Amino acid sequence: MTVASVKKGVTFKQFLSFLGPGFLVTVGFIDPGNWATNMEGGAQFAYQLLWVITLSTLMLVVIQHMAAKLGIATGKSLAVNIRENFSLPVSAFLGITIVLACIATDVAELIGGAIGFNLLFGLPLWIGALLTVLLEIFLIVSQRYHRLETIIIGFLGIIACCYIIELVIVKPDWVALAPSIIIPHVNRSSIYVAMAILGAVVMPHNIFLHSNVIHSRKWGVSENEKMELLRYEKLDTLTAMLLGWIVNSAMIIVAAAVFSRHHIIVTSIEQASETLRPLAGPLAGLLFSIALVFAGVGSSITSSMAEVNVITGFLGKPEDPRTLLYRTSVFITAIPSFVIILLGMDTFKILIFSQVMLSIQLPFTLIPLLILCRKHKVMGAFRSNLSEFIIAALISAVVIVLNIYLLYSTFAGAN
Repeated sequence: MTVASVKKGVTFKQFLSFLGPGFLVTVGFIDPGNWATNMEGGAQFAYQLLWVITLSTLMLVVIQHMAAKLGIATGKSLAVNIRENFSLPVSAFLGITIVLACIATDVAELIGGAIGFNLLFGLPLWIGALLTVLLEIFLIVSQRYHRLETIIIGFLGIIACCYIIELVIVKPDWVALAPSIIIPHVNRSSIYVAMAILGAVVMPHNIFLHSNVIHSRKWGVSENEKMELLRYEKLDTLTAMLLGWIVNSAMIIVAAAVFSRHHIIVTSIEQASETLRPLAGPLAGLLFSIALVFAGVGSSITSSMAEVNVITGFLGKPEDPRTLLYRTSVFITAIPSFVIILLGMDTFKILIFSQVMLSIQLPFTLIPLLILCRKHKVMGAFRSNLSEFIIAALISAVVIVLNIYLLYSTFAGAN
């Protein structure tokens, strides 16, 4: 596609061909970790934390666009750019933190998938987790990227449909919830869950993922050509993030309308499903389980894609499916999930804790991204302008301040 053809306008089919990378990111932030944090938020605080979803999604639009632009401008992922542009000690530290975040992500994805299979088919958790891993590995190793992308978008569509139907079933108080979508409200009792929700939406591994999967599109050769086509990346990102905002908000709204309304404390996803059936009907419970399975499998696929890129990128190795490193990287971060399941630990609390860990790591992903996007020698004509840089810097500052408040609240509460 030439610059001239873009200026004259593209066909709807050509436009659709640019949609996809952003939707892979969206599947990642409506994963089982979101299930746990959003249910906890809705059940404990009703609609009060809906604003966190709105704020997180606005942050995500800016950050994911910058990550995609970095990938387009350099032809390299964020992981590779960090390794090439930062000192070895800094690069190693950042690499270790994101790998730990990937492990936390895998814990959420696999436990969620295991619980989903347990709810639908009565399978033991360890078998459900194993099935999730096997499906993930099969789809990643055996499928071509574009076919895999189509499968993931299909998963996302199923999840969205399930939750939209649930919204109709539970009949929330729209007048009561509307202000909470934009008006912030947080205190010592809700900061932990708020930070978990933030970490579950603005997931660091998804930033690395977007900078890599954006290479699946043909962005042209010249800077002018790439600039013209960059607007379609913006539309892809904006559309996908909007869908994610709808689904995540729906999770909190359903939990508030069912559990908070009846003063029910949610202690596990299994208990939430069992309670949902008598209060909202068997269809709501069934849709909940179906969506959870697709979220678990879909998000485990995208998290593994991110993990492979992170591990190979920071080690300076090719991202080649035929190599032992690639195949090992697909499942190695899943091992802690099996340990947690086999030890019979509290999966619900661990799901929420895993999302808090993502939030704590987030500044170590955002700051390098900002630095790289502001460097002319890295970005060339795609360098972030001052307004974009200031907005992204403010986002990073908000995340850091919330993290400090979280740590203060945690230690102050302990004392």
